[in-house]
Amino acid sequence: MGGEIRTDWTRAEIADLFALPFDELMFRAQTVHRAHHTPSQVQLCTLLSIKTGGCPEDCGYCNQSASAETELKASKLMDVRAVLQSAAQARDAGSQRFCMGAAWRNPKDKDMPAIVEMVKGVRQMGMETCMTLGMLTPGQAAQLADAGLDYYNHNIDTSPEKYGEVITTRTFQDRLDTLENVREAGINVCCGGIVGMGETRGDRVGFVHALATLPRHPESVPVNALVPVKGTVLGDMLADTPLAQIDDIEFVRTVAVARITMPLSMVRLSAGRESMSEATQALCFMAGANSIFTGDRLLTTGNRGDSADAALFAKLGVVAMQGEEPARAAKASAGGCASC
Repeated sequence: MGGEIRTDWTRAEIADLFALPFDELMFRAQTVHRAHHTPSQVQLCTLLSIKTGGCPEDCGYCNQSASAETELKASKLMDVRAVLQSAAQARDAGSQRFCMGAAWRNPKDKDMPAIVEMVKGVRQMGMETCMTLGMLTPGQAAQLADAGLDYYNHNIDTSPEKYGEVITTRTFQDRLDTLENVREAGINVCCGGIVGMGETRGDRVGFVHALATLPRHPESVPVNALVPVKGTVLGDMLADTPLAQIDDIEFVRTVAVARITMPLSMVRLSAGRESMSEATQALCFMAGANSIFTGDRLLTTGNRGDSADAALFAKLGVVAMQGEEPARAAKASAGGCASC
């Protein structure tokens, strides 16, 4: 009940959690959350697109894909100084972690020196660093580790069964291979996915199962609600249909099950928050979500903004998180193994 750290969850067990009466599920999630995290503290993170658009991947949800028919214009990698200026602004606004995303299938070796300088510069400001650059080779992961990168984000997106309906240009195993390269380099993992893409509850069970049975749970688990963008495959397919937005209670259930199955992880309420009511967000925090992205933008889509978040936090009595995340603290005390 207090949140034993397990990596042997079965799909049947996870399906049973999803099927619990809502009050019982929330109670279990809160019990696990309070056993490992400080109640009413939420980590503030900021996300910046350092290279936008033109990605050769065909992810059906993404307007940065070169195959998406949107008005988004591709741009080159940002100047290091401009990135560090944005990081300083995020730090001054209270963010603990600065995340940088580039719309690449994988980074080119010629881009790595600039990426390394970004990591080092943000670290020198006293902030945690996170990068999402697509697939990584072992050598590239080692370069990022040497630069001091704290986290690497690489989402599995959905269940293994649903994956091929969403993306065809790289496989589910490709995702797992990059996660293994990141782990081998000693970098913490940020890995989650998107719900509301027309998947079934069984797919949501499979999505959580894939994360909760990794050799070590991701230190951060972002749970995104699809933001349907016109011109993307899923945006056009799900426009004006009930599938275009996941039921709020089902979304909260997904957050709660992620919390129960991955007790030490930071569960991040990510994309889609702009359209969520304050009540839904409050339920997500009660279900164990304890990390959000701040600001007005998430890469290329809207976000709620600092003033709206501050007002909600004041209503709920929530404060910005300070200090080390439980998974990283456990990893350090166990000599590198957060699941030991």
